[in-house]
Amino acid sequence: MIQFRFFFILYLFFFAGFIALAQTPDSFISHKVRKGETIDFLIAKYGITIPQLKEYNPSIESLGIRKKMNLRIPVFQLKKPPIITTSISRPSLEYITHEVAPKENKWRLAYQFKTTIELLDSLNPEIKTGLKVGQKIRIPKTIFFKPIPEKDSIYNYYKVLPKEGFYRIKKKLGVDQVLLDSLNPNLKETGLIAGMILKIPGGQSGNYKIEDDLLVERVNLVDSIFLKEEINFSLLLPFKANEIVFDSVEDTKKLLSARNLHTLSLDFYSGVIFALDNINKKGLKVVLNIYDTENNYSKLDEIVDELVTKRTDFIVGPLIPSNFDYVSNKKVIENIPKINPLSTNPVVSRKNVYQSITTAETLRKKMFTYLDRVIDTTQNVVIVADSLNRSIEKQLKTQFPWAISLRPQKGDYILSELADSLLVDSLPNKVILETQSFPLIANALSQFNAQNSGDRKVQLFTSYRSNAYNNENLTRKVLGGINFTYPVGFKPLNYSSNEIFIESFEKRFGKRPNKESIRGYDLVMDLILRTAVSDNLEKSLEFGETQYRSNRFLYELDENESFINRALFLLQHRGYEILEIKE
Repeated sequence: MIQFRFFFILYLFFFAGFIALAQTPDSFISHKVRKGETIDFLIAKYGITIPQLKEYNPSIESLGIRKKMNLRIPVFQLKKPPIITTSISRPSLEYITHEVAPKENKWRLAYQFKTTIELLDSLNPEIKTGLKVGQKIRIPKTIFFKPIPEKDSIYNYYKVLPKEGFYRIKKKLGVDQVLLDSLNPNLKETGLIAGMILKIPGGQSGNYKIEDDLLVERVNLVDSIFLKEEINFSLLLPFKANEIVFDSVEDTKKLLSARNLHTLSLDFYSGVIFALDNINKKGLKVVLNIYDTENNYSKLDEIVDELVTKRTDFIVGPLIPSNFDYVSNKKVIENIPKINPLSTNPVVSRKNVYQSITTAETLRKKMFTYLDRVIDTTQNVVIVADSLNRSIEKQLKTQFPWAISLRPQKGDYILSELADSLLVDSLPNKVILETQSFPLIANALSQFNAQNSGDRKVQLFTSYRSNAYNNENLTRKVLGGINFTYPVGFKPLNYSSNEIFIESFEKRFGKRPNKESIRGYDLVMDLILRTAVSDNLEKSLEFGETQYRSNRFLYELDENESFINRALFLLQHRGYEILEIKE
């Protein structure tokens, strides 16, 4: 009986397959592929097999299914096989009921079940405004992937936009079709479909924000409608032109080749001018009033008296915090936004004062949150803090009570024997370095790089990366050797994705942009666009975070009606690369 049943099933299988493959179509139906349709959908709809579909549409092999593709669908009139009576009906799409779990969202479900957000919305109109825990929704039945981790440390995810092709995605994210196909196996079969979710390498996010692992487009003020046709602003910089002896070419060259207030002001100013060049192309008129503060209080008084007589949307500067505080304290200009442009040192919080540089306090707070997520009791934690950072050491010890303190010597160096004894082979070693001393930074990097070999793994963190790390002797190779990880308000410019910007700047000013010139460009570009789009600076804060070449801006209301920039980057050196990591 069992043997008979076995041969009966074999007969059905091969006979049905023979009919399906051997039959000549009686006719064809033309089908134009719609958004969200897949090969599984089509064969289910028309009651045919994948080989039959591909036989009369060979382009599917190389292109997959694409929206608006015209397909020839074969139509067969199946005859009943002799002796055996069978009834053949077209299968229809099947759905399952899914109960929404905590922390699930639509894009994760779309990825997990190989569907699109748009299709989920069409099947469940009640979820267009969002999902609710415990809610029961309809999802197309399919073979689904393993659910995405709550925090995916390796990949990001991207929602395909309408009419978006592989070329546009590569321009946005730097990910080509070959890599997309390897990370998303169903892509060869379906092609790109608006609303589908793609897996993307974690290090490639383009100019997008990362929200819950999904890449989200940032606010684009450049292409927004301008409410103001003309922007007037004043720039206060310590050019100190009165100190330059222009009669001596050699002395002038020597002065301008060194790092001082003259060169700092000129670099920042070049970035401002380059921003205005780009703004003018948008048809927006900008009037710039430039003042040399001469780093002198009497000169500042003269400038303030003149500012009162002018129409001014905002004031950028002075650069030096003490001079900035002196100007911001003037009652006659308290209603004009005043932006502290470059210094990380805090300024006095007063009405309409904007601290545009992310403060050390903000950076440390974010880093402590990150460290709490990536460090646990299964790791060997070592804290290296100098005498000026004892309070930070105390906070870290409270957060990680099992951590070991390694105190540096008076000459700002670490005893190699002590470092060797405190690091272990059996556990990952997480070292937190808290200092603004270059000698100690250089010594610590050398010591821990030497320890990071074989079975001993060492990673270095800091909650505040001061300017001491900008020393040219600290190479990317050294920092990348121990995956140096830190929070910062400025991300180094990537040449490959900013090639046109860098070359245009070099053609205009005769040298490549540095940190100060990029800061001048980003800051002024943001201030002008915010004011033009919203009519005034404070109203623009509702736009949230903006990003330009190397700087982000997310202003929040602070004490005394002042505002502070909370935006930052969490960066990690890996080899010779600097990558942004997820918070």
